Amino acid sequence: MLKNIKTIPAAGALLALLTACGGTGDGTGDGRAAGGHDMTGSTQVATSTPATTSASSAGFNDADVMFAQMMIPHHEQAVDMAELAEGRASDQEIKDLAAKIKAAQDPEIRTMRGWLTAWGKPLPSGGMGHDMPGMMSAADLRELESAQGEEFDRRFAELMIAHHEGAIEMARTEQAQGADPEAKELAKTIETAQRAEVAQLRAILDRL
Repeated sequence: MLKNIKTIPAAGALLALLTACGGTGDGTGDGRAAGGHDMTGSTQVATSTPATTSASSAGFNDADVMFAQMMIPHHEQAVDMAELAEGRASDQEIKDLAAKIKAAQDPEIRTMRGWLTAWGKPLPSGGMGHDMPGMMSAADLRELESAQGEEFDRRFAELMIAHHEGAIEMARTEQAQGADPEAKELAKTIETAQRAEVAQLRAILDRL
């Protein structure tokens, strides 16, 4: 059903990012603001940490860093999908759920960016998230952008289910392997919320 979605085993994605981010993850970074890139490749520098971000710079490990570096672009794509629903969806429940997803994930992105800055670790760079579980391919995104009405509703539900399942997989890995209490708590929140949304999306598909 979701032929175009690129998925790889979580272990492979995690190993690739371990190699990319390097370091020991012992929380002894030099404290400098981390530079990074957005998903289009333009340079961005984090200059401040959100007031809601208080993750300790001494209690994180590589799993925490990978969780943030992977979940940021994953969330960003979910927000992009949710924004498409504003002008394309016909089902009110899809519209409401898309707005809920955007409202929840935008602040989580800011929180995780703040953690990476506090930890002295780089923000996700272009291409870092392309092979993560549940991420849409460029072809999937074009297909969703061109859909309208019930066709959009159905495709949005299908793609978001797969997208959420990928996030749940990463959140479970963080809960099992992470060290930072706030990062692990956010992972738990993501897993709980997105499991409920997957169930809701499946019910929507059943009635469409």
